[in-house]
Amino acid sequence: MQRVKLSPQLELSRLAYGKWRLTDDQNISAEHIRNKLGACLDQGITTIDQADIYGGYQSEEVFGNALHGTALRNQIEIVTKCDIIAPVGRHQKARVKYYDTSRAHILSSVDHSLRLMAIDHIDLLLLHRPDPLMNHFETGAALDELVVSGKVRAVGTSNFRPHDWQLLQSAMKTQLVTNQIELSVMAHHPLTNSDVAFHQMNATPIMAWSPLAGGALFATENQTLLNLLSRIGSKQGVDAAAVAVAWLLAHPAQIIPVMGTNSIARIKSLSDALSVSIDRQTWYEIYTAALGQEVP
Repeated sequence: MQRVKLSPQLELSRLAYGKWRLTDDQNISAEHIRNKLGACLDQGITTIDQADIYGGYQSEEVFGNALHGTALRNQIEIVTKCDIIAPVGRHQKARVKYYDTSRAHILSSVDHSLRLMAIDHIDLLLLHRPDPLMNHFETGAALDELVVSGKVRAVGTSNFRPHDWQLLQSAMKTQLVTNQIELSVMAHHPLTNSDVAFHQMNATPIMAWSPLAGGALFATENQTLLNLLSRIGSKQGVDAAAVAVAWLLAHPAQIIPVMGTNSIARIKSLSDALSVSIDRQTWYEIYTAALGQEVP
């Protein structure tokens, strides 16, 4: 599988596998999780996307249990995130959901993630959400400190707008290497609101969460778009989902879709998207169907 270079120290696979719904699976045994990882690795999908908050702050530990006693850690890149405090799990006493980008919280979160996953470093740490109260000097210095310490190989953001990114980067010595944003054939606004253009201009690859719009792509009200994707896919021997992902891959901004499914059968077909050919007119056919009208 193709690789995307984020920095001299870090490359990710062209597709990433997301663990957002890991604990929603009826089977969260270590063996089952290893089988899902194996299905990813068989296709060259080596990048695993986590967050401390996933599964009510339980996902990292469940994932770590699956890694324990195996050689899997050396075959994957682990991405995780921090800064969201929600009144569940270990933060159940919080009075309100909020963001915390203080040095103390970031360093504590990283140590917690390392312990829960039983690993000695995180390949890529992302700030999960932009914090309106962020002291960019404190936050930037904390991220720099983590990279220097070796606990984190690279740092980036998630859901940041260009101005949020620039503010944080202005206070850092370390280069931010990616921004993970919601992006799909349905959530296509970042393609025209400057989000994608900003990172493309700076040669910063983007990670796309919910590349299938969280399943909304397959809703009845989106039948016209779905029919088009299915028709394109049938000509190339793949399903509509593969075409929707290929639509993102066809963009020159080096978009890395983060795929989330607990079905091993679905996992085994994730790389189908890489075989889909989408020319300019086909890309715009899909975009037009998503817009519901022709482009201006």
